[in-house]
Amino acid sequence: MKTTLSATAVLLALGLPACTGGGATGPATAPTPDPDGYVTTGSGLSYRVINRADGPTPTARDRVVVHYRCELEDGTVVDSSYDRGAPDIVALRDLIPGFREALQLMSVGSHFQVMMPGRLGYGWDGIDGVVGPNETLYFEIQLFRIVER
Repeated sequence: MKTTLSATAVLLALGLPACTGGGATGPATAPTPDPDGYVTTGSGLSYRVINRADGPTPTARDRVVVHYRCELEDGTVVDSSYDRGAPDIVALRDLIPGFREALQLMSVGSHFQVMMPGRLGYGWDGIDGVVGPNETLYFEIQLFRIVER
């Protein structure tokens, strides 16, 4: 049985005791992927480019329009804008650290797969009954646009 939470419960790190370490400061500079196509950042976030576009890259102060799916290792869907049938508008400052970092590696029009260690997600507390302590999260993310301020 798959469990689904609202976008607010999954995306917003405010009020959750997740670790705040890590995070990117800007777009990645052509790193070499591993044999599976994943690049791992200094924070431990791993991502695979499905499609890289040439659009602008969001900053930590931006709001963006994204489609995403967040799953656990066993395939349980934690949250999915795809399942809701519409992309979400989110503020990067309100996201869990790994989601924020991934978006700052993407340019508008890009599509990534992301493996996020627990410390970049919900940390040792997890989300009771949904995301275990320090559990790895798997995301598919499409960045459609940066919302004007």
